[in-house]
Amino acid sequence: MFYEKVLASYDPLPLREPLKPGEFAYINRELSWMEFNERVLEEARDKTNPLYERLNFMAITGSNLDEHFMIRAASLISLVQAGGSKPDPAGMTPKEQLSRLMDRCQDFVKKQYSTYNRQLIPALAEEGIEILKPSELDDAALDRLEKYFDEHIFPVLSPIAVDAARPFPLLANDSLNLIVLLQDRLELSRQELEKHHKASQHKEVDADDLYPPIALLQVPRNLSRLYLSGEREGVTQLVMLEDIIIHFMPKLFDNQTILEAYPFRILRDADFEIDEDDVADLLVEIEERVAMRKRGAVIRMTIDHRAPKVVRTILQEVLDVPDNQVFRVKGPLDLTFIRKVSSLAPRPELHYRPFSPQLSPDFSRDEDPFACIRQRDILLHHPYETFDDVIRGIRKASKDPQVLAIKQTLYRVSGKSPIIKALADAAQAGKQVLVLVELKARFDEENNIHWARELEKAGCHVLYGLKGLKTHSKITLIVREEADGIRRYVHLGTGNYNDSTAKIYTDLGIWSCSERVGEDASKFFNMISGYSLPRSWKQIIPAPRWLRDDTIFRIRREAEHAAKGRKAMIVAKVNSLLDEEIIEELYKASQAGVIIRLIVRGISSIRPGIKGLSENIEVRSLVGRFLEHSRIFYYYNDGEEDLLFGSADWMPRNLDRRIEIVSPIYDAECRRRVFEILSLELADTERARIEQSDGYYKRVDRRGKEILDSQIALCELATDAAAKIHPDPLSASHYEVRTSPAPSSAGED
Repeated sequence: MFYEKVLASYDPLPLREPLKPGEFAYINRELSWMEFNERVLEEARDKTNPLYERLNFMAITGSNLDEHFMIRAASLISLVQAGGSKPDPAGMTPKEQLSRLMDRCQDFVKKQYSTYNRQLIPALAEEGIEILKPSELDDAALDRLEKYFDEHIFPVLSPIAVDAARPFPLLANDSLNLIVLLQDRLELSRQELEKHHKASQHKEVDADDLYPPIALLQVPRNLSRLYLSGEREGVTQLVMLEDIIIHFMPKLFDNQTILEAYPFRILRDADFEIDEDDVADLLVEIEERVAMRKRGAVIRMTIDHRAPKVVRTILQEVLDVPDNQVFRVKGPLDLTFIRKVSSLAPRPELHYRPFSPQLSPDFSRDEDPFACIRQRDILLHHPYETFDDVIRGIRKASKDPQVLAIKQTLYRVSGKSPIIKALADAAQAGKQVLVLVELKARFDEENNIHWARELEKAGCHVLYGLKGLKTHSKITLIVREEADGIRRYVHLGTGNYNDSTAKIYTDLGIWSCSERVGEDASKFFNMISGYSLPRSWKQIIPAPRWLRDDTIFRIRREAEHAAKGRKAMIVAKVNSLLDEEIIEELYKASQAGVIIRLIVRGISSIRPGIKGLSENIEVRSLVGRFLEHSRIFYYYNDGEEDLLFGSADWMPRNLDRRIEIVSPIYDAECRRRVFEILSLELADTERARIEQSDGYYKRVDRRGKEILDSQIALCELATDAAAKIHPDPLSASHYEVRTSPAPSSAGED
């Protein structure tokens, strides 16, 4: 049935001619990532999306680009500076990659600000919401603004002079600053600055005597970027924090004349590697490395487009930023602020229709969750079904006197994690609690260090991860003593144990008390906590030792079936597809006649639709109100139909440098539901874009197709299923999904 559905919705790409000599079979990962962020920006430009959701998507493009610079671009810059010259699979040297990436980023930022200025700001104005300069306010509003400045902003500000006695200070990473030019004793005018800058290049001239005094001012992070001035004639008026500071800046510089003030923002290299062989205490080492991020090399500077060349030059020289890493923008720096508009001017009709994650039909609100799991495996599909059913199982285990032990891996958790509290409660109740907290989860290091220490204080046995590997698997093992003996309850998932992101990330989880899964779970935790190395597994397929070989075996088996004239199909849903060996095997399978349909949210280095190479391969990306995060793998297997899910993408890091788990799905109802999910996503006409052979993406051709938004369809399915079992549906106060996703720019998850 699923095979036929996939074929029915399959619309092969128009084929292009075979690769010519010198052409490569791979798409560069950095440019493919930029295509992903372009798809997010398309959602900000799409007028069929509610306005506040468009603002959210715009903010996401900004945070995505920031992270990409701090990690991927920073790594490329370091590689170029170190003289690296090895081409990537797409045939580009590091220098070529960096050049192409910077050009693409410059174009992308221009498109961002064109969207902001020409589409979003006018659309807000049509809804009676304006972002104004202080000078555009009436007298009464300006008086209120001045009072706010005097009482709330002025005490926080710290102007820093820059001169011979006070050198240029260390500016924090991801900081928004103002550079202020003051009138000096020579009374230099702005027009004279360029002339004096040129003169300062001569060694015999003391540059300190040629510039006017400079001051720096960091825009406070702990104050809102947007100030609600009030309403006037039905229009909500907002003012940017930096504009307020600039307007009242004379109060900060008594007896000084301010020539100019310009906002600028810097990003620093936030990537780091640790040689764990030389580390005595991993926790302490990571704390030190996180602190060093504040002093990393500046890899991007964004500055107000009005800033004259001499000001940019001063900053570039001091911060050591080349021209192609300087971005001049016409509008507010750091567009992530724009998502705050909705909280200052609440307008429910400008959001997506609210959706409350539903209770699973397989869990009763009152019944013991362990009793439900004993009946059969239970699939949870978040955020369509509530993550509370995961939390409830762990909470129940923490208090249940029959539970002897709880073991869990944690990669990212929320700031006030109920799972952390449940684990701590379990340890304090005398249960054996083993928790692997991955300290190397990028940008969550500090949060995870905090939770690791809290868990240790509570009496949990805490592991900090394995040397040389990140533990990215999502698994919980609960050991319970029952009337008929010890029973193991296992939760396996595709997403983090994070109750916050579970509201906006699509993920699968399965609760099971299968003996096969339980035995494997015990072996898995013994492996990561001790020196055990299992020779085989009954069900789960871990990385790095086993998953790559298993994946290649399954792809080759499909190719063998196709070569014999049998039906053959592969469907895979991942966040990123980068691994060269996997891509090569997919190319060979395509050439053998295997139908291959891939759902890849982010980076895809494969080139579909090329004669003799990939003519049977389709790659689609879904970008919508929820972030597509689940990993699912299907192989027709001559009618046996293997279906698996897990935590691993098809990337070298997931297959070779991370602890991951992929597991088959055997339960008939779980399989039916996962097939339903894949069928809807493969038939999506609204959220899907199709990758072309050149790496660019186009929206699905809707002609002759039924209009289908897979995410809306899945919301409706979850609501209908819950209503049949639970007559009193969840109250909207349980929680409402009103925000767009925050796609991970570097594909960290």
